[in-house]
Amino acid sequence: MIESSQLPVQRDQFYRRDRRSVAAARLFARWSLVYWGLGAWERADDLSLCVSELATNALLHGAPPGRGFLLRVRYDGDVLRVEVHDSGGGEPCVPEYADEGGRGLFLVAALADKWGVGQRDPGKVVWCEFVHPAGSPSG
Repeated sequence: MIESSQLPVQRDQFYRRDRRSVAAARLFARWSLVYWGLGAWERADDLSLCVSELATNALLHGAPPGRGFLLRVRYDGDVLRVEVHDSGGGEPCVPEYADEGGRGLFLVAALADKWGVGQRDPGKVVWCEFVHPAGSPSG
């Protein structure tokens, strides 16, 4: 576990454009929580689901052929932030009505405390945040 004097901490992992990358990204995020002593946190499953949704969106809509995406997980003692960076265009949004394939950002919006989209060159970063006050019980 990381001591609070070392916070904030960040872990990055790049994934290629492959359907297996979604599961790998989810495992990476879970391992990061365990490493930071938050493996039993009651919101760990919500965070994992959001990682899956953001990674899936990056693969389907943001990572052109031959490219991939970067997953960044950051913890500062109060907030866990998940970012998925891709090189694709467009700006994701929560659709007015969820159809069979449009529920990912609905879930992210419902589960995370905040979410948003930022620009990068090339592409974008889609992020979400989960509040975890330092010193609060993680289980």
